[in-house]
Amino acid sequence: MRQESKTVKASQATITELMVPAYANFGGKIHGGILLSLMDKVAYAAASKHAETYCVTVTVDKVDFLQPVEVGELISMHASVNYVGNTSLVVGIRVESENVKTGVVKHTNSSYFTMVAKDDDDRPTTVPKLILENEEEVKRFIEAMHMKTIKRTINDKMDDENSKIEVTNAQTILANQRCVINLKR
Repeated sequence: MRQESKTVKASQATITELMVPAYANFGGKIHGGILLSLMDKVAYAAASKHAETYCVTVTVDKVDFLQPVEVGELISMHASVNYVGNTSLVVGIRVESENVKTGVVKHTNSSYFTMVAKDDDDRPTTVPKLILENEEEVKRFIEAMHMKTIKRTINDKMDDENSKIEVTNAQTILANQRCVINLKR
């Protein structure tokens, strides 16, 4: 039986993986897509532990690639549920790489994944409330609420702007941009 509420600590998840040469891009660093895939896995682990059911990724917000990750380093992805709505959860992820030879640990990535809990019929289902036990957890919950409001406002503005775009004034609008207009009529 699903719990009515759960602590942040109860659903925290960490995945650690060795970065192998097959994960490297053409520049010799670990490919960002590999890191995003691993972050998606740890977000799922934290969200599904909290929701006690299958969860799907809805959005990935604020992916910051702060430092490159090298082949041979250990990557640890730490995930916590920062916010819960009715059926959604915001999972904060911190990625750290460790050079096992030198012991140097560096913060390489941060991100926020919004997940939705699904029932056995693949419909959104209610998640347990989040028990906030310290000021940091309260701060993260409030931050996620603000980010949700800001994201909604930005998405609405982008939709409005996209519907208003006309190419009749393109020469003027794009005069100082790095493009060449070569329309075939």
